[in-house]
Amino acid sequence: MASLFVGAGVGLVAASFRLFLDKADHFRNVIVEWAHQYAAGGFALIIVLCATATWIAAWLVRRFAPNAAGSGIPHVENVLNRKASPAPAALLLVKYFGGLLAIGSGQALGREGPSVQMGATIGHLCGGGFGLSWRTRRVLLAAGAGAGLAAAFNAPVAGAVFVLEELVRQFELHIAIAALGASATAIWVCQAILGPAPDFHVEELAFADPETYPLYFLSGAIAGVAGILYCKALLGAMSLAERIDRGAPGLTALLMGALVGALAWFFPALVGGGDPITQNALLGPQPLLALCLVFLLRFGFAVGSYATTAPGGIFAPLLTLGAQLGLLCGEIAKLSFPAFYVQPVGFALVGMAALFTAVVRAPLTGIVLITEMTSDATLLLPMLGASFCAMIAPTLARQAPIYDSLRERALPPRGAQKKPGAGSPIDAGGRPAPAQPRPEHRPRDRSV
Repeated sequence: MASLFVGAGVGLVAASFRLFLDKADHFRNVIVEWAHQYAAGGFALIIVLCATATWIAAWLVRRFAPNAAGSGIPHVENVLNRKASPAPAALLLVKYFGGLLAIGSGQALGREGPSVQMGATIGHLCGGGFGLSWRTRRVLLAAGAGAGLAAAFNAPVAGAVFVLEELVRQFELHIAIAALGASATAIWVCQAILGPAPDFHVEELAFADPETYPLYFLSGAIAGVAGILYCKALLGAMSLAERIDRGAPGLTALLMGALVGALAWFFPALVGGGDPITQNALLGPQPLLALCLVFLLRFGFAVGSYATTAPGGIFAPLLTLGAQLGLLCGEIAKLSFPAFYVQPVGFALVGMAALFTAVVRAPLTGIVLITEMTSDATLLLPMLGASFCAMIAPTLARQAPIYDSLRERALPPRGAQKKPGAGSPIDAGGRPAPAQPRPEHRPRDRSV
């Protein structure tokens, strides 16, 4: 029953977060349009506003909740594995308002990261409010995280699958039941506030012809290579940002905010989480050159935005890149094989699942997520085959899944401090309990 309360709370927070993000996007576009009448002065104003908003978002993280940086999913995984302490209640405010500032100012970050970490925190706090043990509180934490993903994308089954496939990486009956209950309740609350429509609209697609299957599988292999490049670029950008911020904390956020302001001035449709770009890719054909340029721009923009440490996830920008890459492959396939019945939009759909799989290495979550977000299940087999092919390249290249790499980066250096390992007790507040003094060693009495 506790999972239902968690789901309702997560649904309320995630729905309001999404609603305010939509308002922030609209407000940003209105301000940019208004500023155009002032030429150079308006251009400078937009740059200052975007840079300031991003800097404040990163400052909130540094000052009040370092674990709120980025998506927060690696921290949730470390907590579930008892390698990190659960986040305090202050994280909710930092993640919520920092995410609104960062994503609302135009950074290429996803709403799902904040929703997942806020959901996990709500689950843990509810467990503490009910006076539950750490074992039960862990279940609610995982269920709250899944409910956060479900609410962010209107995808209840994907939220539960994400918990089992990515967060705990094994089937645990109690967690499965709690995740399903929390996700269902969160979706019910979200749909009551935002409406029941799926996130993306896709025209009715035909089932793929068998002769086009190899083309889908090839696009999956291409997505696998792109996934390797994405992971390396993201980690490289984070390392570069750490070196820049070492001397001037927040400088990366300031620079990326200024870059976003300039981009918003000239191409306002290309900034933000990317949902409108994804929807545009799912509507039909686009010029190949434009597709290539937008893909490359968004690719660099996404990795740079994540390096700012401002609150925001990688799922939504990743789905945008996958849709563009898939549509590009579909357009090329249609030109190369005119005798085949090729649906470029179908390739865009498959590309979303394939690139997600290549980067996150959670194919079931990706397939279910795309299916629920589009309400289209006609391309499940091409998605499955393309996701399989997308996993081959990063596996052969020994490229770790992105959250494995981010999770390791989130841990303190070895020897710097003792991490709460699997055997560490957890106190009533969810923190690692202090080690008990070892009893004095006494030789065993053998006189009896």
